[in-house]
Amino acid sequence: MSTSPRRRPAKSRCIDLALQGGGSHGAFTWGVLDALLEDGRLQIDGVSGTSAGAMNAAVLACGWARGGAVGAREALSEFWHALGGAPGCWGALAPPAGMPPSSPAWMFNRDQWPGFAMWESWLRQWSPYQLNPFNVDPLRDLVAAHVDEQALREGPLKVFVTATSVRTGQPHVFSGEELSIEALLASACLPQTAQTVVIDGEPYWDGGFSGNPALWPLIYGTQTDDVLLVQINPLVHEGIPRTAIEIADRLNELTFNASLVAEMRAIAFVQRLLRDKRVDPTRYKALRLHRVADEAGLAPFDASSKLNTDPRLLQTLFELGRAAATRWLTEEAAAVGQRSSLDVEAVFLAGRARPGNK
Repeated sequence: MSTSPRRRPAKSRCIDLALQGGGSHGAFTWGVLDALLEDGRLQIDGVSGTSAGAMNAAVLACGWARGGAVGAREALSEFWHALGGAPGCWGALAPPAGMPPSSPAWMFNRDQWPGFAMWESWLRQWSPYQLNPFNVDPLRDLVAAHVDEQALREGPLKVFVTATSVRTGQPHVFSGEELSIEALLASACLPQTAQTVVIDGEPYWDGGFSGNPALWPLIYGTQTDDVLLVQINPLVHEGIPRTAIEIADRLNELTFNASLVAEMRAIAFVQRLLRDKRVDPTRYKALRLHRVADEAGLAPFDASSKLNTDPRLLQTLFELGRAAATRWLTEEAAAVGQRSSLDVEAVFLAGRARPGNK
């Protein structure tokens, strides 16, 4: 296995990736990464990921260490195909009997299944320690089978994985020698469905509570000035949530976007100070920000589908991600190294998030 840095293609441009978490919706990010790697115009320097985004980052890095862009594409495909239908990963349940191979999006939303509300209500009475006292974790076995810790720590891509300290509520970013299978599981640990992950005596929960994804490690940990955010949690939700399930879904979206919105606002403030020459440009990066998203395409898949690992859902999300990345590559990739293609103030400050990449 080679872990030495690879020579960049003659016309490649360098970029960092920021990958959001969102359970099975991480298959959208798989599609985005597949299109970026196939295109080959952009050289990846660092990757920051949370939860499913951390899984994508780790598998990408390990595949890249083995075989460059081709190896990364193969590794991601193998991981997501192995996860498809795996029981217990992100709380997966079997799909309804008789569900056709090609199904409308709403059929992948678990809260639409008969008896789901009663089942969910019963589950909420118990903690993972009561329901799973032996801490059986299929996700651990899956991640261990697809992530080489040595390649993750020593490979050419810089990887940053965020988890939330249960004790302090603060984000902890694992990188370098700290990277491990346990760090990845900590980043994806939803306390309602999995037992707390303890690393060196410190308990951790899902990184989405404090950094989804964390952007500051890319600012301080790489030399690259371009950051591409792959966003899978919608910023805008049309209409008023009225049912208990709709309210819970919107709360889920707000919770897992809060840290990202806060970081984007801080970045916009610093960028404004740099433009106005009110801070020392040698101490702050003039970041160029980009985004791949498809809020309209992902809208039919509610929060309950994030816990559904049906292979048909993962394939559908993969195709949505590839299409979104292909649009971005066609319309905005030329901006890398030149300017931001994401209007941060319009999307994150004014609340006017658009349905596509901008």
